[in-house]
Amino acid sequence: MANEYFNRYQQFTINGQQKTVPFVTLPTKSTDIRHIYKVGSSRLDKISQQYYGTPFFGWLIMMGNPSFGGLEWNIPDGTAIRIPFPLVSSLLDYNSQLDKYFLYYGKD
Repeated sequence: MANEYFNRYQQFTINGQQKTVPFVTLPTKSTDIRHIYKVGSSRLDKISQQYYGTPFFGWLIMMGNPSFGGLEWNIPDGTAIRIPFPLVSSLLDYNSQLDKYFLYYGKD
């Protein structure tokens, strides 16, 4: 699963219509990694490649850092960002949080 593409949008396509992807908060784990973000040289796809072995999980790193509003260019230089780690359990956490969201708000 770690090196496969994870289509996080698949569950938000209902009757051929793309629905809004909700923002959910990932729980902090003791296994999470701190990484110093350097404006001009850091990129989330590169950071994802470094820690997950695939460049496709920059969105998951942003989910672990909600104070930046989901926008990589809002991350200040020298900030320690949280890398949800390991990947598989972080994806399970993400899906669990989505299940809770759908329970409360529905899927439509």
